[in-house]
Amino acid sequence: DLIVHVRDITHPETTLQKATVLSVLKNLNLPSHLLDSMVEVHNKVDLIERYKPTEENALAVSALHGNGLEKLKEEIEKKILTATGKKILTVNVNLEGPQLSWLYKEATVQEVEVMPEDGTARVKVIIGNSAFGRYKNLFPN
Repeated sequence: DLIVHVRDITHPETTLQKATVLSVLKNLNLPSHLLDSMVEVHNKVDLIERYKPTEENALAVSALHGNGLEKLKEEIEKKILTATGKKILTVNVNLEGPQLSWLYKEATVQEVEVMPEDGTARVKVIIGNSAFGRYKNLFPN
């Protein structure tokens, strides 16, 4: 669904390495949307003082120190959701009904926050549009 190209930005041949990787990917005859949505990651930025990417849409990270990893995670999540046609939603469910079980079967449940006082839960899910449409038809409330 997504290509993440991680480069050692401190390597003296980093630009040539990028060109080589892009050439190999193009020769694999991958769908153009994969190449167009590729995430470019510049790693080891902690070794270059005040590093700012000059390439459009490149993300600067330091895997060693964790800098930029949260932004990278958000970008990957956003692109994966776009590529797969899914979204992240939080829905309220009645724990006495079949909604939670249905969500576990038909979606990806990320979090469940139980509200014991009223027998409900807030459920954070990754779900496709068609599955969410079925959910709304089955459980209109």
